[in-house]
Amino acid sequence: MVTNFHELYQKYAQDIYRFAYWLCGNAQDAEDITSETFVRALTSIDKIKAETVKGYLLTIAKNLVYKKSNREKRFVPLEAGFTEPLMKPEQTSENSASLQTAMRFIQTLPEVDRVALVLRLQDDLSYEEIANILNISLAAAKVKVHRTRLKLTEYMHQQEEQAR
Repeated sequence: MVTNFHELYQKYAQDIYRFAYWLCGNAQDAEDITSETFVRALTSIDKIKAETVKGYLLTIAKNLVYKKSNREKRFVPLEAGFTEPLMKPEQTSENSASLQTAMRFIQTLPEVDRVALVLRLQDDLSYEEIANILNISLAAAKVKVHRTRLKLTEYMHQQEEQAR
């Protein structure tokens, strides 16, 4: 059980940052969204409407990303070098190219589809939590994740074919 703000931040900040990064594609914006998420959670007087604290924080982060996106109405270029730190150089290079290709595609998805996919794949949330965060039905959450996975898989196969 998390008993204070510092513990809450330590436990969830990395997850919120990763989620925000996948949605907005920019490290600085992800840091800002992460900070703002915790400020809003700390200062909120509303009752928590999510099943878990993590779900509540992800909902706040999602809303902040939406707000930012609506203000900007443009895509931002992805930064190079966002890879796993413990890989061999040849694995890092190959995975980095695949990751950047996947992230470019994810940035083109409608926001709800992008959020659903990232919540499922990156944060491993249940479909119920995804449905609650997005304020959609359980069936709609399952369909969005499934269809978006298919689109991503098809896109990645097309990119591999073009590279050959």
